[in-house]
Amino acid sequence: MTVMINLPDETVSVSDIVLQRYDVNAPRYTSYPTSPHWDDAFDEADYRRVIEQSNPSGRPLSLYMHLPFCEQMCLFCGCNVIVRHNHEAAAADYLPPLKREIEVVTSMIDKSRQVVQFHWGGGTPTYFSPDQLTDLFTYTRDRVTFADDAEIGVELDPRVTTSEHLDALKALGFNRLSLGVQDFDPDVQRTINRVQPYEQVAALVQACRQRGFSSLNFDLIYGLPGQTPQTFGQTLAQVLTLRPERIALFSYGHVPWVKRQQQVLDGLIPLGADKFALFCLGLQTLTAAGYTYVGMDHFALPDDELCLAQRDGTLHRNFQGYTTKSGADLLAVGITGISELARAYVQNVRGLGDYRAAIGDGHLPVLRGVELSDEDVIRRDAISQLLCYGSINKAEFGSRWGIDFDEHFAHELPRLQPLRQDGLLDTRDDAVSATTMGRIFIRVIAAVFDQYLQQTEEGPKHSRTV
Repeated sequence: MTVMINLPDETVSVSDIVLQRYDVNAPRYTSYPTSPHWDDAFDEADYRRVIEQSNPSGRPLSLYMHLPFCEQMCLFCGCNVIVRHNHEAAAADYLPPLKREIEVVTSMIDKSRQVVQFHWGGGTPTYFSPDQLTDLFTYTRDRVTFADDAEIGVELDPRVTTSEHLDALKALGFNRLSLGVQDFDPDVQRTINRVQPYEQVAALVQACRQRGFSSLNFDLIYGLPGQTPQTFGQTLAQVLTLRPERIALFSYGHVPWVKRQQQVLDGLIPLGADKFALFCLGLQTLTAAGYTYVGMDHFALPDDELCLAQRDGTLHRNFQGYTTKSGADLLAVGITGISELARAYVQNVRGLGDYRAAIGDGHLPVLRGVELSDEDVIRRDAISQLLCYGSINKAEFGSRWGIDFDEHFAHELPRLQPLRQDGLLDTRDDAVSATTMGRIFIRVIAAVFDQYLQQTEEGPKHSRTV
């Protein structure tokens, strides 16, 4: 059997053999090296040192804050969340140590370095009250320098976000909102424990538009229990009536060995060809409706900044997905926050108790990290080029790093040949360039350049590519 994907400019055929061959566990490459290869010995002193070393670069900053609380657990969720019904108790437990971490981290930053991107993620940031969010944002803004054109974004749960929240966010200068939609089918919503009717989301979108928010993103998920091409097609049709500027069409990552609540979904989720059919439906529907396929799981309208960044070569990928702010150091605060500097990654502790204890003892809550070697930096760039642009120009890449591409990656080039024979790569000699089918399986191509992947211990470490 062959799946035919009808796109505006071409038709792509994917055989069962190709699908089975490339439906594998592979990293999403929001970092390189990927997190299983970070160093537990990396500590607070190392983090302070790499921040100090970064200041002379003058690189702009991206700030991320993890606000992990939710009122209930969505069964599909792969994020680090804390379910608390008592909002005030949660705020009392979390916001004071979070502000203390903000104070310490920002005190280490050269104030000439402007913040070009600020993001609240979760959890559910609007779990907190408008007054609490205003206080947290103001506290941060007083300690850093925001660029005039800074991108300021937040993730919203339509079930708990009020008009008062939107008014506060608008007043604070937020200009990008991301709505967790997932799926509109009532049966799917009940199965995953996230009931939010289309009418509820549509009302929130209208309220956002009325307040002048001109950049909305919808998060959708394919591969959820109960999804069929018919039901998911209806969800996509409903999404298009609301026309968000961006759509993230995430593959449901079934990792019950990490997220135990997902165990109840075992045996219920579409797999293999059935799941792939849902992605193909999304790809066909969204591109036919005028969205650009940016890469992996992201779509945007052609005049959106993501598309502009991809065209002018400034697209970047980090733990927040695709971003327009390449060349910035990402500093993250809150539990599980992951910072990305030019040559280092740093992750905070995962548990609230450990977080509060570290801050209470006057320490930064560092769990682990990694400093990148020269080889890591080169390979990270190769992987980033593939994920952001679908191609590596060998001459340009070699000139940038002072290497001969074919010599440097002599071990990897033979491993690309089967991918070329299967139609994932074109036949050019001057580039490693993915075909449209290759862009669908781009994680598999990127994995060829991952020198750590073969060192992974037995057992699954990553979600599947389909």
